[in-house]
Amino acid sequence: MGNDIRYHSMVRYFRNQSGLRQEDLTKEVDVSRRTIVNAESDNCNLSLATALRLAAYFDRSVEELFVKE
Repeated sequence: MGNDIRYHSMVRYFRNQSGLRQEDLTKEVDVSRRTIVNAESDNCNLSLATALRLAAYFDRSVEELFVKE
């Protein structure tokens, strides 16, 4: 039985709504640019800590940042 659950990342949407560049967001949540690039891709593989930091920064739930398809 495989894991066929897919997610759509809303990180780029919320980042753009906040008027931030990827570099700005890296500083705000203290992660690498590669992590932000990964977070903005669908079906990314982030640590729970990173997902929670992003959610807290945008004042959203993890479920709002990564929407189950």
